[in-house]
Amino acid sequence: MIVEYGKYDDIDSWMQLVHVVHSNFPGLETIDGINEHKCTVLKFMKEQRAICIKDFEKVVGVLLFSKKHNLICCLAVLPEYRKQGIATMLLKDALKHLDRTHNITVSTFRKEDPKGIAPRALYKKIGFVEDELIEEFGYPSQKFILYP
Repeated sequence: MIVEYGKYDDIDSWMQLVHVVHSNFPGLETIDGINEHKCTVLKFMKEQRAICIKDFEKVVGVLLFSKKHNLICCLAVLPEYRKQGIATMLLKDALKHLDRTHNITVSTFRKEDPKGIAPRALYKKIGFVEDELIEEFGYPSQKFILYP
């Protein structure tokens, strides 16, 4: 499996992944939220800011990033493909597209949130450090920073 840019032809498989993991992402609780996310993914695909890993034609891991804001926007892996290094591969590839001479940010769950165990460990393994407590989509989150 290799990291590649998401393409328009991948959108159905990409959104199948989103439907599986949507309960772990604030803002994706409703059909409207998921439909809005699909529009965002298509925009990111067009601008080559959406990367994925596929098992044959099935999208099994996804990541969106912003060059303008130097941040990781969304990272998800299908449950049955976790603990295989897919999230690490996606994150390391995304970092190649961002400006390593400036802070790179990502937000994730807070320390006390059980949903945060795996993502927090991943970001720390890559070198991100905890920063301010924030809220996203009305959900308590925490910002992490990867310093230059």
